[in-house]
Amino acid sequence: MTRLDGAHLLVTGGSSGIGLATATLAASRGARVSLVARDEDRLAAAAATVGTATATATATATATAAADVTDADALAAAVASCTETHGPVDVLLTAAGGAHPGYFGELDTGVFRAQMEVDYFGTLHAVRAVVPAMTARGRGHLVLVSSTAGLVGVFGYSAYAPAKYAVRGLAETLRPELAPAGIVVACAYPPDTRTPGFDVENGLKPPETARISEAIKPREVADVAKAVIAGIEKDRLVITADLQTAALARAAGLLGPYVRATMDRTIRKVRAETRGTRDSER
Repeated sequence: MTRLDGAHLLVTGGSSGIGLATATLAASRGARVSLVARDEDRLAAAAATVGTATATATATATATAAADVTDADALAAAVASCTETHGPVDVLLTAAGGAHPGYFGELDTGVFRAQMEVDYFGTLHAVRAVVPAMTARGRGHLVLVSSTAGLVGVFGYSAYAPAKYAVRGLAETLRPELAPAGIVVACAYPPDTRTPGFDVENGLKPPETARISEAIKPREVADVAKAVIAGIEKDRLVITADLQTAALARAAGLLGPYVRATMDRTIRKVRAETRGTRDSER
């Protein structure tokens, strides 16, 4: 089992949302925390938040490094900077990412590339930055953050879901390769979660996607962080924070047809309503 007390946890996307909430909870468990994100001012504020939760008054201050996860060299330099402060990374949490929903035919090709660059390659770059040292030490723990949309395709997420499926595929492929080196490779599947990024995402959702989302109560970021921490401490390979996603993770092949049929009914209903509204306006 992985112990967070005294461990060095490095979080990409650590200045807000799930990354910050998990880092803060880990600090209360005695972890030495490093945060990587793009904005230095937000990183400073996040470090202050984590600092209030440190387990002891003598704990090492939170390390921060500004970098864009899509830039492999910059991210590697950020990881190196954090290891100078806290030593080799024991646990990596790849929480950097975001969703850009929209109709497939209306999304610019650049959106598809950007989603893959941030959500998949941003994860890949972070993993590649820490795995060599973990392999040399014979231990380590990776938590790659995918999404419920990485388990089942959701209307409106044709750019986002494939990137999260790729994260899931990376985790599942790395597990057998890195296990002999003593490295745990886990994948987390958070559902809709109340974060600043979720607010932006909601403003981009097509009506059909918004209606599908209405059937799912968003989780609070603190609850998702608790699930991630529990998953790390219990060496769970699949980390979920809600019953629906847990069921999908265990039986996606069986539940997929039901989920897709439910979405199809919702989409038909929304489009019928939209047609009725347009007809009444003529």
